[in-house]
This record gives sequence, structure tokens and C-alpha cells, in this order.
Amino acid sequence: MRAVLATSRAAFLEAAANRGALASQMTVMIVNDGVWIVFWAIFFRRTGPLAGWDLDTIIVLQAVLTAAGGIALGLVANARRIGPLALDGGLDPVLTLPTSTLGHVLARRVEPVNLGDLAFGVVLFAVAAHPTPARVALFGVVVLASATLMVGFLVLTGSLAFFAGRGEAGELGFHAMVLLGSYPVDIFAGTAKLVLYTVVPAAFVATVPARLIEHFDAGQAAALVGIAGAVALAAALVFRAGLRRYESGAVWTRA
Repeated sequence: MRAVLATSRAAFLEAAANRGALASQMTVMIVNDGVWIVFWAIFFRRTGPLAGWDLDTIIVLQAVLTAAGGIALGLVANARRIGPLALDGGLDPVLTLPTSTLGHVLARRVEPVNLGDLAFGVVLFAVAAHPTPARVALFGVVVLASATLMVGFLVLTGSLAFFAGRGEAGELGFHAMVLLGSYPVDIFAGTAKLVLYTVVPAAFVATVPARLIEHFDAGQAAALVGIAGAVALAAALVFRAGLRRYESGAVWTRA
């Protein structure tokens, strides 16, 4: 764990070395996220509440989504790149290190532009989501659970490249999770809604966390934590199985 934390710190310092570039990239993402809030504000002004959601609840949803996305895509950016790393031999140097392979891979890359998501989500919640001590505590917990779920799902889908020899699944998983998580799950119906709770658990990335902040429910909280933990565990197991397959052909392990 200490080695992984040291790797994460080094990656962050590297990303922050050029402060001008860091600030400009974060600003681009913050502006992009802000456009979504403007869109929803105009939408609800013209149509009124939709399926029980209004601007206040959407703001909470977007705050959770951007903050969790900032962690998953910014602080552990390689979660999105497991497939390409597996296919291009990018894991070879890591195999010789006396530390957790998956932990090191996730920690060694920070994506500056997505740190803007994290900053935006935190500030949005603090400014516009009616923060109270209880709501702030819940926000922190659900964001961590949401980020864990997102990282787990990205690692899980990316790890399929070890077996399929193709990396599209990871990228498709990324776009599905982020795009579908941007909308309240209640606007979907039938099979589509079922998929968002199961195959692509985007409902647990933002909709369920936002509901918990607005109206806490112990059952939903347990479901969120349980799903996040289950996906993270599945991701670790599939990555480990894929890594054993990868090691047999890795340059660093050939005799």
C-alpha cells in the first residue's frame, strides 16, 4: 500500500509540474461541466420537473457524477486504459515490481483534465446543493462508492482484452457508464432501466447516490456499497486471471 501511495503521489506531482497546463486543462473541463448545468437549467425552466427530478436534484446528481468521475478518470486514470496496456505490452515493466500490479497500474497515471471534474463536483455541491454537515458527509461517502464502482467497471471491461485480444469493450464500457450516468435513471423504462441497474450499473453511479443525499434510505445505501464492492472484487479477480494469461507472453518473463 505504501508503494502504491508513493506512486500516486509521484504521478500527481508530475501532472502538476506544469501549473499553467494543469490550470488550462482543468478550466476546459470545468467549463464543459458548467455547460451541462446551464442545459438542465434551461430544460427545467421550459418543461418543469421530469419523472420526479428538478434542477436541485439534478445539481446533486451532476455533483456526484463529476466528483466521482474526477477520481476515477483523473486520480487513477489508467482504469480507462487497462485494455490498451494489456494489448500493447504496457504491463511488462510492472511485472517485476514488488507491489500490487493492479494498484500500481491504477496509481501511476493522473489525468489533469479530469481533475477539473473533481474540482467542479466539489464546488458545485458546496455552492448549489444546500450543504449541511449531514449532506456533506453523505456526499463524501457516496462519491467514494460511486468512484469505486466506476473504477471497478472500467477495470472489469478493460480486462476482457486479456481474453478477447481486443480493447473495444473497455472503451465502450467507459462511454456507456459516463453517458448513461449523466441522466436520471427514472427517465428510462422497461428493459433499458433494468440494464442500468444490472449489465451497465450506471444507476448506481449518480442516480442512487443523489437519491441518498436527498432522502437517505439504509437499504439503498447498503445496495450501493454492496454493488460497488462486488464490481470492484469482480474486476480484481478478472484482472488477476487475465494477468496470468498475459504473463506467459510478456517480454520480461520470457526465458
